[in-house]
Parts: sequence; C-alpha cells; structure tokens
Amino acid sequence: MLRKVRLELARTPEFPEGNPACGYELVLPLDRNGLLDASEWRDHPAACTVRRFWEGAEDEKGQLIHTRQRAWAFSYVEGEEDDEPLYRLETHQLKAGEYVSVREHDGVTRPFRVISVA
Repeated sequence: MLRKVRLELARTPEFPEGNPACGYELVLPLDRNGLLDASEWRDHPAACTVRRFWEGAEDEKGQLIHTRQRAWAFSYVEGEEDDEPLYRLETHQLKAGEYVSVREHDGVTRPFRVISVA
C-alpha cells in the first residue's frame, strides 16, 4: 500500500537540535510492518516519488529508484550524478520515531527522523 512518509533532518553537528525545515516527503509502498514493499514498487515505480525540501533552497522532485549497485536511492534527473542513496532502506522500518540515513548531493550522509506515515 502506498504511504506518504515525512523525514526531517535529525541531530547533526551543524544542527544539534535537528531541523524540521530540511527533509523529504516520500510516497512509497510499505508493508504492514513499515518495511519497503519492493514487489509493489516494481509494479508501480512511477508512483513512488520524493520531494526534497531544504531551508534556503528550492524543492527538488524525483523518484525512488533501485540502482545497479542494488541500493535504493532518490533520483531527481536521469543519470547517477544526482542520486542520493539510502542506507539499507530495505531493512529499516519506516515508522514515526525511527531513523534513516541518506547520502546527499554533497556526499555527506545525514540522519533523518521519520516524523509521520500516512
């Protein structure tokens, strides 16, 4: 079932309290345990979207993709240059209060907290 998930930047050295103005809104299939449902993603990849919002920058809109390196990533344009890999997304429960790591455009891996799942 497709769910809308909101991730917000968790605590980092540059943002010791986190930052709710930096994060992602995802639409992706989750099973009843909050795990990514890869078979449903394969059936509906175009419906699995991401919106990256970042304080002081324009929003970016893209897709959830599965890369040749067998990793999940956010992609905003065709090609691998802008892909943002997610650390072991297939094993993380996407439930409020949980965390997921994203390696962003600048090459830095940052933690994000799951704020809501609807």
